[in-house]
Amino acid sequence: MTLAERAYLPAIFQGLSITMRHFFMKKATVRYPEEVRPFSPIFRGLHVLKRDEQGRERCTACGLCAVACPAEAITMVAGERKKGEEGLYREEKYAISYEVNMLRCIFCGLCEEACPKAAVYLQADKMAPPRFERDEFIYGKDRLVEPVDPTKRSVRGIQLTPEQAAALSNKMAQQPA
Repeated sequence: MTLAERAYLPAIFQGLSITMRHFFMKKATVRYPEEVRPFSPIFRGLHVLKRDEQGRERCTACGLCAVACPAEAITMVAGERKKGEEGLYREEKYAISYEVNMLRCIFCGLCEEACPKAAVYLQADKMAPPRFERDEFIYGKDRLVEPVDPTKRSVRGIQLTPEQAAALSNKMAQQPA
């Protein structure tokens, strides 16, 4: 070996040339809060419980979405509709509580496909926002049920605050059947 090869000079210059080439290339990093990457056309994002044309909840608490979920992220408690709640729920049976654990959810879309009433929908333009506490990732009906009036949406997107959800349920209860 020559003196230059023994001093590893060709290898050092080759490494420096690669470093300089990458130094002037376009950055692959996206600065997230300021810059958002475009979503894929088949992206499945935040869950929504849809309403029908009259503003009633579509979910009949059949449990098919919870059974179809491979991550077991969906839990629900079923209840029977009481007299006077015909404006709130479509069927005799409805979900008293419906929760999706976003930390367990793998956003596969099987819950959306399994729903016979087209009540579960995964939005193509919203993702679960970052949070600091684990319990904030458990989304209940207060965040999942879409509002009747689209102008009443909260700053968190389709999700409602507990006060908005209470006001919405009072408004729906006052509507004639």
